[in-house]
Amino acid sequence: MTKVVLIGPPGSGKTTLGRLLAQRLGLTFRDTDADVEAVAGKAVSEIFIEDGEERFRELEHEAVRVALAEHDGVLSLGGGAILHEKTQELLDGHPVVYLEVGLADAVQRVGLGSARPLLVLNPRSRLKKLMDERRPIYERLAVLRVVTDKRDPEELVDEIVKGLPA
Repeated sequence: MTKVVLIGPPGSGKTTLGRLLAQRLGLTFRDTDADVEAVAGKAVSEIFIEDGEERFRELEHEAVRVALAEHDGVLSLGGGAILHEKTQELLDGHPVVYLEVGLADAVQRVGLGSARPLLVLNPRSRLKKLMDERRPIYERLAVLRVVTDKRDPEELVDEIVKGLPA
């Protein structure tokens, strides 16, 4: 069973902290966005453009399902993976950590010229809207909530390790 699942909006630090956390715990790291890209044979942004968000969400749900079933390390989910109702059900019973980030830090980390498909038009406004819409779901799914704003990654990993259910 997956030891830790990281969720949160773009720019919350899921990949950075996931790699550090996996290293600290002596586990492997896996990112469902990378899994989706491997299956589709193209970048997430291309999937959105060529196949649409609905198709991407289907691929993403399948990637989460497979990863939760076969991966026994640290798993990072794409920011919107939690939007799929069946993915929410799959996460039940797993040690889910919500990496919370404020808008200013998220914008700084993501960059407004990013290739993130949902942030193309008016990225700051879109990011705020995504964060506001998803926050209640992130909070409901998480067994641990960690605020990442202006904090050192090593300090955050310490907090996650201490806060994980035994």
